[in-house]
Amino acid sequence: MINTEVSKIKKKILFGITSLDFGGAERVLVDLANKISNDYDVRIFTIYGNGGLLDDLNPKVKVRSMYQMKYTDLSRFQRLKSTFKILFFGRYMYKKYIMDDSEVQIAFLEGPITRLFSNNKEKKKIAWIHNDIKNVFGNSWKSSLKKKIDHKVYKKYDRLVFVSKDNMESFKSEYEDISSDKMSVIYNYLNADLVREKAENGDVCASFKNDKNLKFVSVCRLVEQKAIDRFVNVHSKLIKDGYKHTVYIIGDGPEHSRLKELIQTENVEDTFILLGKNKNPYPYIKQADFFCLLSYYEGYGMVIEEAKILNKKIIITNTAAREALADYDNSIIIDNDENGIYEGIKNLVVNKNEFFKNDNYVFDNSNCIGKVIELIEK
Repeated sequence: MINTEVSKIKKKILFGITSLDFGGAERVLVDLANKISNDYDVRIFTIYGNGGLLDDLNPKVKVRSMYQMKYTDLSRFQRLKSTFKILFFGRYMYKKYIMDDSEVQIAFLEGPITRLFSNNKEKKKIAWIHNDIKNVFGNSWKSSLKKKIDHKVYKKYDRLVFVSKDNMESFKSEYEDISSDKMSVIYNYLNADLVREKAENGDVCASFKNDKNLKFVSVCRLVEQKAIDRFVNVHSKLIKDGYKHTVYIIGDGPEHSRLKELIQTENVEDTFILLGKNKNPYPYIKQADFFCLLSYYEGYGMVIEEAKILNKKIIITNTAAREALADYDNSIIIDNDENGIYEGIKNLVVNKNEFFKNDNYVFDNSNCIGKVIELIEK
């Protein structure tokens, strides 16, 4: 039970996020909403509906959506129309779909939902930022437009919360005129007991269970940021050079078809496996030899926290996610390029456990909840 006297008041909190489909920020929001739902009237607004994590929500948490279907179920025209409306008719969209009697409104992910929630001038507004703002949109003309729009958007928020110190510093350098007084860092909250329970009670596919190679598992959306194509190229070279191992990727996304073609082109279908979406990836993480996240850039890396809960050997590229490993010896950080990944995995295949210390790490992030409540009550 949360130790706070405000529980009787039942302050109304509205969280906003693009969807509640499988993803890092989405998992954090579900755990956070469940945790505080006894003390607050918690609502969640999503742009797209039918998310895979809906069943994990406490029934007390009310959910409503702009679209009742997933983003992937919309036609290309509908997707473009949605983006256009949010960018240029945000105030109308806010009044039509979002406006309610909540006292605190929290945009829990950078991008469309943050732009939508900024249209409210009366409520207390908080924006949660999970990624390196310099990298999240890329370098196209569309990205430049979005960055200019977001510059104005973030100025409208009362508080800005970052999931890592690196991300906060990157934001400051990008938007120098936004006051740092309204910025703070709150690490991601996770229900560790639930992760352990799902790891114990779930199962893995037969091919994974019977695989005699060293097994590397990654859990991520199949998007450019996660650099899975780079991973395929490095893996192919390692296999050709005689360093046997198998890679399992859990997750789905817009890069799926292209990655599947690349895997076939490199002739590594038997050792680089796309497992697709899985509501319970934890048995795979638990039974893997190594957990890896080899992205171009990251926020704090919620999935790294999950791997820490299961006390796994972790390998990541040098991104802001290194902050999540500051207190965790059972890990290594490698250079963020193909040569760094090649040498890192080669050394693990050859030397296995030489680089790791298993110090019986005990995961505890309970202080995150106190910081969230303090933020809501200020």
